[in-house]
Amino acid sequence: MNKNKNSASSADKQKLKQIQNFLHQAQKMLEETIGEQEVIITKDQELKTKNQIKLESEHFRVEKYPTGEEVIEGVFDGFQMIGPDGAEYQIPENYASKSKLVEGDLLKLTITPQGRFIYKQIGPIERETKKGILQYQDKEDRYYVTTIEGINYKILKASVTYYKGEAGDEVVVLTPKGGGSQWAALDNIVREQAEILEDQEKASDEGLKEEGGLEEI
Repeated sequence: MNKNKNSASSADKQKLKQIQNFLHQAQKMLEETIGEQEVIITKDQELKTKNQIKLESEHFRVEKYPTGEEVIEGVFDGFQMIGPDGAEYQIPENYASKSKLVEGDLLKLTITPQGRFIYKQIGPIERETKKGILQYQDKEDRYYVTTIEGINYKILKASVTYYKGEAGDEVVVLTPKGGGSQWAALDNIVREQAEILEDQEKASDEGLKEEGGLEEI
């Protein structure tokens, strides 16, 4: 029985080692591609985003009530809400990060008579998930994610803080399905494969100890 356990443990370690090597090679490839240059958001991404937001903003509504309450609809551009006529409304980064707002999501802003700004997501855009490496640019004091395909996306700094991420981490992000966005929402931080391997080894050792104890009884 110990022999089978050791065999399974060895196979698991081998698989995890292969995953670790693959991720190391992918990260090395990305680093060679980016080097010390600035991370670039392509013009195609920028233009497509601006044109889409402009088109959608024409259908937004603004309502004012006798109570003094005002309701404004808009679209999230990855950093703020763009309302009718291109008006910009700041969104707390913590809210956008925890809600995992994605560029293109439709929002409703309610401004109360007391001056409070209350945001609500009313039309989430269709999403897709992508894996990449978290990057940090000192010059801009901004985080980016570079996917395996070599596409760069801006990331809210608050989301990196919220998930306790660091430059070089493998991450999972959310982007509008079909691409064309400048920003991505941080969905999760993937643990280093070395940590997974270490946990697997500990669990395996503990399992063998328990099994050995049972055999001694």
